[in-house]
Amino acid sequence: MAVENEKAKPFQIQGLWPHEILLLGLLFAALYGSQYQALRWPRHLYGVVVLLAFPVLWFRCREEWRRLPNRGFLLGLAAVWAALFAWLGISYFQFLGTRSLYVWMFSAYSSPLQDEQHGMLIPFVVLVLVWWKRRELVAQPLALWWPGLGLVAAGLFLHLAGFVTEQPRASVMGFFLGLYGLMGVAWGPRWLRAVFFPYFLLAFCVPVGELAIPLTLPLRILVATIVAWISHFGLAPDIIREGTQLFDAQHTYRYEVAPACSGIRSVVAMLALTIIYGHLCLKPVWKRLLLVASAIPLAVLGNVVRLCLTIMVAEMFGQDAGKACETNFGFVTFAVAIGCVLWLGRWLEASETKPAPKSPPRSS
Repeated sequence: MAVENEKAKPFQIQGLWPHEILLLGLLFAALYGSQYQALRWPRHLYGVVVLLAFPVLWFRCREEWRRLPNRGFLLGLAAVWAALFAWLGISYFQFLGTRSLYVWMFSAYSSPLQDEQHGMLIPFVVLVLVWWKRRELVAQPLALWWPGLGLVAAGLFLHLAGFVTEQPRASVMGFFLGLYGLMGVAWGPRWLRAVFFPYFLLAFCVPVGELAIPLTLPLRILVATIVAWISHFGLAPDIIREGTQLFDAQHTYRYEVAPACSGIRSVVAMLALTIIYGHLCLKPVWKRLLLVASAIPLAVLGNVVRLCLTIMVAEMFGQDAGKACETNFGFVTFAVAIGCVLWLGRWLEASETKPAPKSPPRSS
């Protein structure tokens, strides 16, 4: 009896190729090292990882890539566009020692004074979603579309405005808008409509910085108010709130709702998560909007739970234990919020499923 040779299975671990696992390892190393601003290697390593992500994506989508027209045309224009922002990205040279917009972006993402670390992950999320939509993208009628140059011109105008006024955020928006326009020139308006999501998520890569204060300060006050109200019901009855700070009656110790606790990081993370979840899993627009609208309340809820846990630990084991809890248990904020997002999303998904029609009774 002939033994049939089974086709060799590709060497993958949980669906990932070895080079993809290596890329993830390098990414996490760059993210870990980015907290030490004095080091330069995390910035260089992160740049290498971003560049390597494109051939990794090509390997995953090589069959679809061969079906795309004007590939060399787009790659050439994109390389020129990227070089412009590497050499003339920002107008001031003394601060970073370079005019590269990418260096400025990494500095903003890794700054301990800002909550922008999510910006380093968003490009990889976008690439994963592009891979997920690859068949839909190549199924579009693709051809040269010269009106896309209008988007490129708008991106260039934003960059020039940011360059002259020393506002790199405008240049970041111009960079992404110009790339979007170049794809439109190479592949047409149908491609732009199909790729709008996930490309839209790159908006979360624009550093917000101090522009977020009008949003984060009211959130911090709201969290402090809710925690103080909860504390009066037995958690810590002598808690006194002063702005975003919570004190005991003798003012011997304090808790502060710092920007990192209730700032833009958790809000942006929840917004990105709810947008992705809603787009992938929910069809009615009103359900997507409802899920996205829950992002801010759930971010507040996660921060309230975290601060209440910190106060409870401090009341039971002392102030030092409370500080250690606040420092080491920041994941509680996201764990609570993400758990609520998943529950709400599953509930909205379940409401879309229609019960199976009952079979008519059999005639005797």
